[in-house]
Amino acid sequence: MIEISYRSLIWLVYRLGATFAFGLPLVLFIWSTAKKESSIVRLLKIYWKVASLLIISMLLLTGNRPIGYFISFISPILIITSIWFWIDLNEELEELPAWKPLPILLKAWRWALSSFCGFYIVIAFQSLNCINAIKSNYCVYWKEVPSGLNNLIRDTFNFLFGASWTETIAAFIGYLGLIIYIVGFIQWIIMKLPKEGRISGKF
Repeated sequence: MIEISYRSLIWLVYRLGATFAFGLPLVLFIWSTAKKESSIVRLLKIYWKVASLLIISMLLLTGNRPIGYFISFISPILIITSIWFWIDLNEELEELPAWKPLPILLKAWRWALSSFCGFYIVIAFQSLNCINAIKSNYCVYWKEVPSGLNNLIRDTFNFLFGASWTETIAAFIGYLGLIIYIVGFIQWIIMKLPKEGRISGKF
């Protein structure tokens, strides 16, 4: 795969992510909250908790931390799991009127997001080499969008608070978020999963 095509694929991943991993679920969350569709709201709350890994990976990549590539790779795997895993939610969602716009959009989003995550996994697999080869061009491509977002945050942060936002701060927040995420995930694996199984509960 030539470098320019791989770079284009990475940018495509980020653009699709902005649509299917952020834009559409945000619309669905606001819509389902307004309609008081509790099953959809619960599913999306779980989704947002898991999808926060994408933000964590971008913060770590901004700070030039190699673990960011690994987090970026595993995040779509966990995202797919988070939207299909729950028996109780799947049953409740199946009971929603199939002809109404909200259930239709939800179903379309779940399948579109799953397809996007599969594409993401395939493209991100090669980035695992970046854990030991940070100076590779492939690795630089993965950091272009996080760096651009970091510049936007830096300018906004400086304008609003008159303080500095640096790559080191971004990496620190990324590590802090990752630690909190891992602790919460381990707690769920050890304490809640054996007890509740595939029941969404208070994930």
